[in-house]
Amino acid sequence: MKLTIRTLALPAALAMAWLATGCGSLGGTKAETTAQPAVAAVKGAKIGPGMNERGEVVDSRKVESGFGQKVKGIDDWEGEITGKPAPGSKFTQLTIGMSAAQVLSMLGQPSDQGAHPTARAWIPFYFGSDRYRYEVVYRGQGRLLFASGAGFGWDANTHLIWIIHSATEQGTR
Repeated sequence: MKLTIRTLALPAALAMAWLATGCGSLGGTKAETTAQPAVAAVKGAKIGPGMNERGEVVDSRKVESGFGQKVKGIDDWEGEITGKPAPGSKFTQLTIGMSAAQVLSMLGQPSDQGAHPTARAWIPFYFGSDRYRYEVVYRGQGRLLFASGAGFGWDANTHLIWIIHSATEQGTR
């Protein structure tokens, strides 16, 4: 049998799609394995971008994942909590894994909001969560990030994956 580029194209494309689904875990998905408990801030730990030495977020636009506390929330959703809550903050009532509807009904309308696709949105035959990210900003409170797998728009599959506490939040993205 003579092999041509045409006969190898489909298997190669399927192999690339299969490999791509396992690369670049960004968090925000339902846990498939038991996660280790998050470790509290340790002496000598690195200070994350947009944070000060006391663990407070001073510029939430610069904050990066990995410098907060990893937590497991409702229905095994994994997420992160970064920074320290402002006094009297409603963010302390939130739990990772809450639906967007629950969060918005609890907190009211945000100061600003936006959405964007993640790299997973471009993987053929990937139907899991975290294909789209939604960010909402509350002045003087911080930022919240949600993951969704369905597409653009708030739906029942949009869940809270990251809470960024920032008393200095300006309220714009």
